[in-house]
Amino acid sequence: MNMQPDDVILRKPPWLKARLSCGAGTRAVREIVAGRNLHTVCESAHCPNQGECWGHGTATFLINGNVCTRRCTFCAIGAGRPGPLDAEEPRRVAQAAAAMGLAFVVVTSVTRDDLPEGGAAAFAETIGELRDRIPGVRVEVLIPDFQGRAEALDTVFAARPDVLNHNIETVPRLYRAIRPQANYERSLDVLRRAAAAGLVAKSGLMLGLGEAEGEVEQALRDLRASGCEAVTIGQYLRPSKEHHPVVRYVTPAEFDRWGEAARAMGFRAAQSAPLVRSSYHAHLSYQHQGGSGAAESATA
Repeated sequence: MNMQPDDVILRKPPWLKARLSCGAGTRAVREIVAGRNLHTVCESAHCPNQGECWGHGTATFLINGNVCTRRCTFCAIGAGRPGPLDAEEPRRVAQAAAAMGLAFVVVTSVTRDDLPEGGAAAFAETIGELRDRIPGVRVEVLIPDFQGRAEALDTVFAARPDVLNHNIETVPRLYRAIRPQANYERSLDVLRRAAAAGLVAKSGLMLGLGEAEGEVEQALRDLRASGCEAVTIGQYLRPSKEHHPVVRYVTPAEFDRWGEAARAMGFRAAQSAPLVRSSYHAHLSYQHQGGSGAAESATA
């Protein structure tokens, strides 16, 4: 599939209009996050669902700072040289989640290739703080690959998150253009190790980057073979002209077909729609996987 030239900007179709929100829920989330000096992937990654999620009083926390050591061409999060870790961040994330009344919390992070353990300990500490502060809480973590380091992965696995999410993002042919510092097989291995450790493994794909249908199907099969039980499939949206262009906008009907195909392959949960993102309605995905205890308030 040919790449659109950088100066060609496709017009967004009507089904990609996201809801804005400036109500009480949004104001409360903003105050809770800002008041504790925290970051969210909702803001840092320019998530189109921020209005919906914050309007419902929820957010997805971004830990280990707000500067990434990798330069993926799809991502809006700034890249550069991160500062030192904040030892109090896990505690403040738990405080914020409790203040929001969350019973299902999603935590992700920037990639920290500058650290020997990649920031894995902060994930484990955050899970522990959340469970200490919120009885019965369910925690999903969306982790980087930690450069495949077994000790870093084991640190997170030992904390026993309810869901271990790691995104492959796109098909292997596009990795050099989209994720130049990542490796497709390494990402699959993260998911294999998570499943082998007895965790619920989850991953996600973006469409519209120039992938072919056969490549998407094979990527889904690769995920399922790795032990992945849940998958999210959504439309790639270009954060700026400096990022990878949108090659095409995939129709809602096509997304429906990919969701059906994933479920037919044996995924216990498959969310597939233009505005679906990794943590979108994560509590519902957990329930579809057979999880229990997900309460009324949950991150979207």
